[in-house]
Amino acid sequence: MTKASLDKRPADVAAMFDALAERYDLLNDVLSVGQDRLWRRFVAATVAAGPGERVLDLAAGTGTSSRTFTTAGAYCVACDFSLGMLQVGARRAVSGHRPGGPAPGPVRFAAGDALALPFRDGAFDAVTISFGLRNVADPDAALAEMLRVTRPGGRLVICEFGHLPAARLDAWYGRYLGAALPAVARRLSPSGDAYEYLAESIREWPRAPELARRIGAAGWSAIRWRNLTLGVVTVHAALRPE
Repeated sequence: MTKASLDKRPADVAAMFDALAERYDLLNDVLSVGQDRLWRRFVAATVAAGPGERVLDLAAGTGTSSRTFTTAGAYCVACDFSLGMLQVGARRAVSGHRPGGPAPGPVRFAAGDALALPFRDGAFDAVTISFGLRNVADPDAALAEMLRVTRPGGRLVICEFGHLPAARLDAWYGRYLGAALPAVARRLSPSGDAYEYLAESIREWPRAPELARRIGAAGWSAIRWRNLTLGVVTVHAALRPE
């Protein structure tokens, strides 16, 4: 498999994730040293989906994150443009009902492109995307499309890789991404070369204040963010104006 390039042609990016699908969740767990579970919990708490609410989880992959939004009874659409990821997720889907707790809402898997979402205007109470916005060919257009499918007063939560605050530490982190991350991935997956692209895309991604500016330019308001794990990950939250 040839890794995608930073021009982010949709067919190339989708094919790359199709090839990673079977071991994607394992790779994330190993490469983040288990921190991805903490990040998912924080995102779910920020989305705060209540009973009967409709959540759109973009770049959902196998739906691992999607199920965290349904524990209080919300309904979630796990949307991705990688059919391989969606197929693996649908096969692994389980009910996950906790005795004595609220019944989780359903998770439905749907193929879709973040630049042209197959949903009506204002269809969702909350839209979220984790580690996927930087893989979109036009992130600004995707932010506007997310605004379109969110109801007035609805919520946006974005979880993406960030940058460490100290320049020297961030430079060291960049070297780790470029060397260690693909090397470890190759030991666990025949598609490990794809992580060279992922490392490059992380290094090129804007810092939190710049992303916040772009979120606002797309029409969102009340924008805030929080760094997790020393800035390795940043979670942005915003509202669609009433």
